[in-house]
Amino acid sequence: MTPREIVRRAIRFEEPERIPYNLPDRYGTDIAWTGMTPSPDARPRQGVDEWGAVWENIGVSNLGEVKDVPLKDWDDWDILSIPDIREPRRWESLQWAREAAGDRFLIGNGVSLYERTHFVRGLENVWMDIYLEPERLGCLIDVLVDMNLYAIERYAEAGVDGYMFCDDWGLQHRLMISPASWREIWKPRYARVYQAAHAAGLLTLLHSCGDITQILDDLIEIGLDVIQMDQQENMGLDRLGKQFGGRITFWCPVDIQQTMVRGTLDEIRAYCGRLVRTLGRPEGGFIAQWYSDPAGAGHRPEAIEAMSEEFVRLSTARTPHSDRYTGRNGLWRLRRR
Repeated sequence: MTPREIVRRAIRFEEPERIPYNLPDRYGTDIAWTGMTPSPDARPRQGVDEWGAVWENIGVSNLGEVKDVPLKDWDDWDILSIPDIREPRRWESLQWAREAAGDRFLIGNGVSLYERTHFVRGLENVWMDIYLEPERLGCLIDVLVDMNLYAIERYAEAGVDGYMFCDDWGLQHRLMISPASWREIWKPRYARVYQAAHAAGLLTLLHSCGDITQILDDLIEIGLDVIQMDQQENMGLDRLGKQFGGRITFWCPVDIQQTMVRGTLDEIRAYCGRLVRTLGRPEGGFIAQWYSDPAGAGHRPEAIEAMSEEFVRLSTARTPHSDRYTGRNGLWRLRRR
């Protein structure tokens, strides 16, 4: 199988011959990326984005955070600078994306529906708008939905395999907003995006950190295929596997806030095995990942090496085309269905 087919089969629970992974360059990846240039969802370390949000870097991390928002008052809606996603310049590099990706699974980046909303409006304002200005808030989110629908069309035409954007919805132990508000305002809009992606032949992926267990059933229901989750221990790894395993594909590194920072190298290696056993299934459902801002998260080089080597070892430990998965250390001793 090509890497592209391995990822597809893992996501669809169609028995890939090994576990797919996206790791540092020296270990390799089954995944390639493409996107708009510039992207209306760009997040600069510092400076002003296309919407007029002012960003500042937050230290050693690659990330920036918004220090000033362009839409402080809804009366300024008519003068808000909304990027034109249909500009030809944004899509010039897309014509080479499939060829550049080769036989890897190609993901197209979209536009976030929650994070971009509060980058434009401000986090506290968004939380108040849920109750005070839901219609106006909905208008802003709908602009973002329309951007995603157009991007899906372009990506599908270019031979892209998956569609993804990032929305961190969770605090450490609960959702940022009430699940009822999420279901009322955001759920139907996510559903539109995921339905359009599936209709265009694209698999759907979402990055979301924090405790999102209150809405993960909803995301599965409306068509999310892959959850890219950098934390697991705050929600309980066993709980995630029991409640959601086999119903959605998990794309995870070793927990970036706990074991990856505080664990010994042996504990990190053991946690890799727990991820594969607990979140994955013999038919698929797990993709191994690394966190690409290790300095910002405080990850030691030797920890990254231990995790990456173990994921590669676990990936290749499966016996292809047999009626058993006989990974070393007894990872899977289950017969195919």
